[in-house]
Amino acid sequence: MPPPRTAAAATASISPAPDGPPADPGPLRRAARRLRERTAPLRVPRLDPYWTAAFFFLCFALLAVCRYRGMSSSSWDLGIFEQAIRGYAHFRAPVVDLKGPGTNILGDHFSPVLIVLAPLYRVFPSSLTLLLAEAALFALSAIPVTRAAARYLGRLPGLALGLAYGMSWGVQKAVDFDFHEIAFALPLLAFALEAVLRGRWTAAVCWAAPLVLVKEDLGVTAATIGALALLRTRRAGPLPIALVAFGLTATALTLGVLIPAVNGSGSYDYWSKFGADGGGAVIPLDTALRTTLWVLLPTTGLLALRSPLLLVALPTLGWRFLSHEPHYWGIDWHYNAVLMPVVFLALVDALPRARVSPRPWLRSYAHHLPAAVLAAALALTADLPLARLTEAATYRVPPGVPAAERLLDRIPDGATVESDIRPLSRLTGRTRVFWTGDTGGLAPDYITAQLRDRTPRQLLAEARARHPRSTYVYLGGAADVVVLRRTSAH
Repeated sequence: MPPPRTAAAATASISPAPDGPPADPGPLRRAARRLRERTAPLRVPRLDPYWTAAFFFLCFALLAVCRYRGMSSSSWDLGIFEQAIRGYAHFRAPVVDLKGPGTNILGDHFSPVLIVLAPLYRVFPSSLTLLLAEAALFALSAIPVTRAAARYLGRLPGLALGLAYGMSWGVQKAVDFDFHEIAFALPLLAFALEAVLRGRWTAAVCWAAPLVLVKEDLGVTAATIGALALLRTRRAGPLPIALVAFGLTATALTLGVLIPAVNGSGSYDYWSKFGADGGGAVIPLDTALRTTLWVLLPTTGLLALRSPLLLVALPTLGWRFLSHEPHYWGIDWHYNAVLMPVVFLALVDALPRARVSPRPWLRSYAHHLPAAVLAAALALTADLPLARLTEAATYRVPPGVPAAERLLDRIPDGATVESDIRPLSRLTGRTRVFWTGDTGGLAPDYITAQLRDRTPRQLLAEARARHPRSTYVYLGGAADVVVLRRTSAH
């Protein structure tokens, strides 16, 4: 059976025979060009990675906007990071009163990368700015994942893995958990590992090195990327060795010098979660196995285990599993987001070799795995935040929220406020906010709180107990939010 004619063969066939009359090449050349145009998109991803990123930015941004409009923040972290970035935006230290009056956040977690958002926040001073920036950073990380997958596996498998990455449970849970500094880590990791796959060691080092500015533990991750480059080739030059030394040195300097220098106690507070005084809790074996399987099974079908890129996930899993803090062990919150670009790009690294394996079952498994991973991501999304975009209630502002916003607007700019979670997103951008019960002896001008199962009278009694030398009166309430105003101080 003769081989199929390609676009190049069709073009070559239009050349006139030496002994024959010259033929009109126009129609044949046009047909060949059309053939190339039809086949080229199947080989070259072109704009697919960017459309994928744009799609996920719209999805993540919609979730953020709807959550903000509904005053449905899930933790105090959004307020913490807004206070830090507000300080940077006004050329001040990143003081976060929510962590304690006058607390410099660099003495808690070392994340100077947040200063990057200061100019944007100065122009748009709102906690929504942080949420949209996070959506953009998460979406940006889909570009290198989709591009690498398409380059090594083809356009359709690349699209499948790019979409599966954006819908991965680790990313979705992080998107839904307000704002965190690890949003910067995802694109840095994804671009660095894409460069490792391509053997572009200078680019890999340049993308990995800033990880030390994102959070104190990521210096070890940066060093692991340098070690990975050394494992993949000995011709990478001195740059990977420099990255290993830089990452480890930066981590030691941050934990041993920089954080203690700013921390009020002169130490790194989180050592207590690893030492003998951390409660002695040890992660149960079944919990560790469950988390590991969640990280590897629905995202990569365990095939990522065949790639050395998976070594980059070990520092993050290591400190989490060694900690005495149960919140670090599981699959909730935002802790698994930084693992998602690692495992997906490890899968991209492993699939081409598996596709040419001498084992027929492995070849078949590798060819079908991108579609299976996408199907798993779609199935899991039914119980994850993106599913809310299909519900009409997501786009409606809950009753009472506008009234609650008007009530909070009655608190003047620059006032001191004691607050719990729900009102924070409307206050940290324009007032000085303290966490409930942690004002350092200061009697705040206002107290805001979510009622839950309490009455305004109970909240007034609690305010008197915390601030016995001051008098507070009920200012108003709406949507389960109550505001108390200080009328006198003795």
